[in-house]
Amino acid sequence: MGFSQKPAKRPDRTAAAKRAALKALRRARKAAETAGVTLSDWEGEFLGSVEERVEKYGRAFRDFEKGGPGSSLSTIQTVKLKEIAGKAKGKKPAWQRSSFRR
Repeated sequence: MGFSQKPAKRPDRTAAAKRAALKALRRARKAAETAGVTLSDWEGEFLGSVEERVEKYGRAFRDFEKGGPGSSLSTIQTVKLKEIAGKAKGKKPAWQRSSFRR
Protein backbone atom coordinates (compact mmCIF):
# COMPACT_ATOMS: atom_id res chain seq x y z
CA MET A 1 0.00 0.00 0.00
CA GLY A 2 1.71 3.15 -1.17
CA PHE A 3 0.90 6.75 -1.74
CA SER A 4 0.07 6.18 -5.39
CA GLN A 5 -3.35 4.73 -4.61
CA LYS A 6 -6.35 7.03 -4.96
CA PRO A 7 -8.54 7.56 -1.91
CA ALA A 8 -11.92 5.87 -1.85
CA LYS A 9 -14.52 7.87 -3.72
CA ARG A 10 -17.22 9.52 -1.67
CA PRO A 11 -20.70 9.87 -3.13
CA ASP A 12 -20.89 13.04 -5.16
CA ARG A 13 -23.37 15.24 -3.30
CA THR A 14 -23.59 17.84 -6.03
CA ALA A 15 -24.54 15.20 -8.60
CA ALA A 16 -27.19 13.84 -6.25
CA ALA A 17 -28.56 17.35 -5.67
CA LYS A 18 -28.63 17.94 -9.42
CA ARG A 19 -30.57 14.71 -10.03
CA ALA A 20 -33.01 15.52 -7.22
CA ALA A 21 -33.63 19.04 -8.53
CA LEU A 22 -34.21 17.83 -12.09
CA LYS A 23 -36.55 15.11 -10.84
CA ALA A 24 -38.56 17.64 -8.79
CA LEU A 25 -38.82 20.05 -11.74
CA ARG A 26 -40.00 17.33 -14.10
CA ARG A 27 -42.39 15.92 -11.50
CA ALA A 28 -44.00 19.34 -10.97
CA ARG A 29 -44.47 19.86 -14.72
CA LYS A 30 -45.91 16.36 -15.20
CA ALA A 31 -48.25 16.74 -12.18
CA ALA A 32 -49.64 19.96 -13.66
CA GLU A 33 -50.15 18.30 -17.06
CA THR A 34 -51.89 15.21 -15.65
CA ALA A 35 -54.10 17.30 -13.37
CA GLY A 36 -55.10 19.52 -16.29
CA VAL A 37 -53.83 22.64 -14.55
CA THR A 38 -52.72 25.36 -16.91
CA LEU A 39 -49.46 26.91 -15.83
CA SER A 40 -48.99 30.60 -16.46
CA ASP A 41 -46.42 31.67 -19.05
CA TRP A 42 -44.11 32.72 -16.23
CA GLU A 43 -44.39 29.36 -14.45
CA GLY A 44 -43.69 27.42 -17.64
CA GLU A 45 -40.72 29.61 -18.46
CA PHE A 46 -39.47 29.31 -14.87
CA LEU A 47 -39.53 25.50 -14.96
CA GLY A 48 -37.83 25.42 -18.36
CA SER A 49 -35.08 27.91 -17.58
CA VAL A 50 -34.27 26.44 -14.16
CA GLU A 51 -34.14 22.93 -15.63
CA GLU A 52 -31.84 24.13 -18.40
CA ARG A 53 -29.46 25.83 -15.94
CA VAL A 54 -29.36 22.83 -13.62
CA GLU A 55 -28.58 20.50 -16.54
CA LYS A 56 -25.87 22.80 -17.90
CA TYR A 57 -24.21 24.11 -14.72
CA GLY A 58 -25.34 21.70 -12.00
CA ARG A 59 -27.10 24.49 -10.14
CA ALA A 60 -29.59 27.21 -11.03
CA PHE A 61 -28.12 30.14 -9.13
CA ARG A 62 -24.79 31.88 -9.04
CA ASP A 63 -24.63 33.49 -5.59
CA PHE A 64 -23.75 30.82 -3.01
CA GLU A 65 -25.43 32.81 -0.22
CA LYS A 66 -28.84 32.19 -1.82
CA GLY A 67 -28.79 28.45 -1.30
CA GLY A 68 -27.11 25.65 0.55
CA PRO A 69 -23.62 24.51 -0.39
CA GLY A 70 -24.84 21.20 -1.80
CA SER A 71 -28.13 22.34 -3.28
CA SER A 72 -28.95 22.93 -6.93
CA LEU A 73 -31.84 25.34 -6.32
CA SER A 74 -31.84 28.55 -4.33
CA THR A 75 -34.22 28.97 -1.43
CA ILE A 76 -36.65 31.11 -3.42
CA GLN A 77 -36.54 28.74 -6.41
CA THR A 78 -37.42 25.88 -4.07
CA VAL A 79 -40.38 27.83 -2.68
CA LYS A 80 -41.65 28.66 -6.18
CA LEU A 81 -41.26 25.03 -7.26
CA LYS A 82 -43.32 23.92 -4.25
CA GLU A 83 -46.00 26.51 -5.12
CA ILE A 84 -46.21 25.17 -8.68
CA ALA A 85 -46.42 21.57 -7.41
CA GLY A 86 -49.10 22.64 -4.93
CA LYS A 87 -51.04 24.36 -7.71
CA ALA A 88 -51.04 21.08 -9.62
CA LYS A 89 -52.46 19.35 -6.54
CA GLY A 90 -55.16 22.00 -6.13
CA LYS A 91 -53.69 23.63 -3.03
CA LYS A 92 -53.67 27.38 -2.58
CA PRO A 93 -50.45 29.17 -1.67
CA ALA A 94 -50.08 30.25 1.96
CA TRP A 95 -50.73 33.89 1.15
CA GLN A 96 -54.16 32.99 -0.31
CA ARG A 97 -55.36 30.82 2.56
CA SER A 98 -57.74 32.48 4.99
CA SER A 99 -55.79 31.27 8.04
CA PHE A 100 -52.75 33.18 6.81
CA ARG A 101 -54.49 36.56 6.80
CA ARG A 102 -55.01 38.52 9.97
